[in-house]
Order: sequence, then structure tokens, then C-alpha cells
Amino acid sequence: MNAEAAGTEMDKAVKSDAKTDVVVERRGSAGLITLNRPKALNALSLPMVRALLSTLKTWRDDPAVRVVAIRGTNKVGRPGSPESLFGGFCAGGDIRFFHQAALAGDPALDDFFTQEYILNHLIHNYPKPFIAFMDGIVMGGGMGIGQGARVRIVTEHTKMAMPETSIGLFPDVGGGYFLSRCPGHVGEYLALTGDVIGADEALGYGLADVRLDAARLPALWDDLGTRTFGSAAAMDQWIATELIASSALPIIATGQIDTYFSLLRVKHIIDALEGSEDPWALKTAATLRKRSPLMLHVTLEQIRRARAMTLADDLRMERNMVHHCFHLPPGAKSEAIEGIRAFAIDKDYKPRWMPARIEEVKAAMVAPFFESPWPENAHPLRGL
Repeated sequence: MNAEAAGTEMDKAVKSDAKTDVVVERRGSAGLITLNRPKALNALSLPMVRALLSTLKTWRDDPAVRVVAIRGTNKVGRPGSPESLFGGFCAGGDIRFFHQAALAGDPALDDFFTQEYILNHLIHNYPKPFIAFMDGIVMGGGMGIGQGARVRIVTEHTKMAMPETSIGLFPDVGGGYFLSRCPGHVGEYLALTGDVIGADEALGYGLADVRLDAARLPALWDDLGTRTFGSAAAMDQWIATELIASSALPIIATGQIDTYFSLLRVKHIIDALEGSEDPWALKTAATLRKRSPLMLHVTLEQIRRARAMTLADDLRMERNMVHHCFHLPPGAKSEAIEGIRAFAIDKDYKPRWMPARIEEVKAAMVAPFFESPWPENAHPLRGL
């Protein structure tokens, strides 16, 4: 197969409308989606979320579509080359929009999270094979799109994380659900620290299904779009032979993580880490000291509650939580607004967390995040 030809048709589609952030194609039996906002690392806007929802609902009901695949564009790729269309999946939601909308009281902020979580639920429950080409950065909202896929492809360039506690948020988009199902207490570790992992850890932790060389992706994408599958069984056979069979899942030991992140409270975790002579433990403790102390406590509670929840119940819980992130306390005093200000707006990288230290967080500060601001019959995700 000609790798240059693999990107030609898609190059034309992307260039045909430079303002299109979600490029949609039908080829053969495939519905193909490209996130095309590379200068923003394909961060999701509300129009992008709505476009994805509309497209996936249409293809769900179209019998000619046997498989759906999604990828992101790469701002550093060589113009006109097929490789330029890979290398960056999705860095998450548009946090600058979050900041602006929250301070303005813009109801579009509520719409964003409601629609995004509906999208996450749809992908997890999609009735047709959904393949995520998770090359490059896969964080936050990008994990929300990718983790629901039937086939999650990672490469040597994959940088995966849920870094929300660094900006005063928590790992949402179903993060409670999929992180809590990682082996051992890896979910707590990834959720609290926001540490970045690569392809091998993603596979070993159950957050990916197959590792491929990034150079193979353009040809694979093209192959997917040139085939016409006569049945769902034929589609499943192609996935089994072309994708899943080509990757072995590594076994990643979790004992070191479990030793600390199985402990009951954040205070116990930080004390044990700081009391260790292990360089990894001390580095991890230093990372936690930089995160929002309040949101560390909220996140630990989230992961442990979600372990016994369905995806729908977890998303409803997270919808409650994210509402409170921008209202407890209200306005510019909220942890989320302060965190986004420090890291994305003013870029002074000096968030003024309240409380300032892990030891100052009380249970009474955490509990309100898990209370619903809506009655059950009016919850925005009651239909999941």
C-alpha cells in the first residue's frame, strides 16, 4: 500500500475548510472522524462535541456504516504528508473557554459538560466497532473519547494522562469509571498525580488494547477506508487479525503503587510517601504537594465510589461534581478557576489553592461535591 496515498484524500478534506474542527468522511464501510484543531492540541469545544454527537448518532443508525474510527491532527507534521494527520489525538476540553464562561455565568459551560458526558456514554455503548487512534497527547477529554472505544491504539508517541488535579479539577469524562478499573490501585495513582504514561503502561494498566508503530497508522487508516465489509462478523474478523493479534499486553507490576495508594486517606498516602527513602516515592510526594489539596481529597473519594458504580451512575456523579467545581466557592474563588488562571491564563504557575495544604482539608469540605444540585427527575443526565 502507498503510504503517501493514504493521506491524500484526507488532506483534501482537511484543506477544503480550514475552519472545520471536526472533519467527517464516509469511505467504504467506515465512518472516519478527524479532530482538526491542531494549534489547540485538538482541545474540544462545545461545537466539536455537538458535531461528534450528531455524527455518531447518524452513523449508529446507518446500516452501511460497519465501523467508526477517530484520530487527531498534528501541528508539527510535514504539510501534505500523511504523517501530519497523526501524532496528536486530543489534549482535553478547552479550559480557556471554561474559565471565560464560568466567570461570565455563561450557560454554555453547563451545556458543554452535559453534552460531553452524553458523548462519552454513547461511545462506551456504541453498537458498532469504534477504533481510537490514540497517537500523541491523549489527556482529559481525549481520554473520555478514547477509553470508550472497542479498540484503543497507542504508539511510541502516546502521552496519556488525566492531569486535572493540577488545575483544580478532577478526572471526569468517566475517569472515575475507567481509572477505578485499572489493576490494583493504579487508578488512585493516575487520578491523584496526573502522571503521564506511555504505551506500555497504558496497555499494562488496561487503558489501551494494541500498540502499533506510528509509521503504520496512515496505511492502516487508508486500509480501513478502502474495505467494504459485508457483515459485522467480517468487520470483527478484520479487527482480530489486523489489530488485536499484532499486540501482546505487557504485565506491569503495581506493587509499588499499591503500597501507597491503597491507603485510606490522602494524608496517609502523603505521609507514607514522604516517610520513604524510595526516590520514586519522594518524587511522587513532591508531585502531590503541587496539586490542589482539596481536589486530591475529592478525587480519591470519586475513584473509590466509582469502583462500585455503573458508567451511567459515575457520569451522573461527575456531572454533579463538575458543577460544584465552578461554584464551590462561587466565581473566581473556585479551585478550578484559580487553577486554570495559574496554568493557562496568567501562566504564573503559582495557584493559590484553598486550603493551601493537604493537612488542612476537612471532610466537610469534600462532602458537598457529591451532593446533586438537581432533583433526580431534573438531572441533566437522567436519560443515560
